[in-house]
Amino acid sequence: MRIRVTSLERMRALAEAVAGQLRAGDLLILTGDLGAGKTTFTQSLGAGLGVAGRITSPTFVIAREHPSTHGGPALVHVDAYRLGAAEELSDLDLDSELEESVTVVEWGEGLAEQLSADYLDLTITHPGTADADDPDSLDAGAGSADSGSAEATGDFDLDDPADDDYLVDENRTVDVVGHGPGWERRLGGLATAIRTAGFDVADAPGDDGS
Repeated sequence: MRIRVTSLERMRALAEAVAGQLRAGDLLILTGDLGAGKTTFTQSLGAGLGVAGRITSPTFVIAREHPSTHGGPALVHVDAYRLGAAEELSDLDLDSELEESVTVVEWGEGLAEQLSADYLDLTITHPGTADADDPDSLDAGAGSADSGSAEATGDFDLDDPADDDYLVDENRTVDVVGHGPGWERRLGGLATAIRTAGFDVADAPGDDGS
């Protein structure tokens, strides 16, 4: 299905709508150019899930876990930009946390699909281009390589521009594809939740009358 997002605030609203449909064991693969808004999306996904810690692009640590503040699933945020092969992703041992967490993998296309038969692909496209050649430039406050878990002290600041990668406040298109029998059953409910949040959803399950 396809969703048109008209601003930064609407991207945040979309992510929170998606968060409301997620459960432990879910895997999301985020694809998009630099500055498309992948980390911004993940920040608001984390807000919707109610997790602790400041969510930034985890480039230097590759993976970062944000525990729930209310007994829900943790959020595991992975940046696969520097990983050259699926084997390198396997070395992170994400399987051990997958069933108990919501796992989001940025730059995971072609790498993260091996983690689960059921996963949600989200591709963010925008007409502009990022003003950076390397994701390091988007990593203000990302933390050091020796910290692989988020501190459970307070929430990230959604109003701090240094905390997001939505470099140009312009229209985005978000394409959502569910893979596996689990998401085949759940995609209709996800489309309903997104529409309830005020978005027009094209090509959703059932739109063709089936």
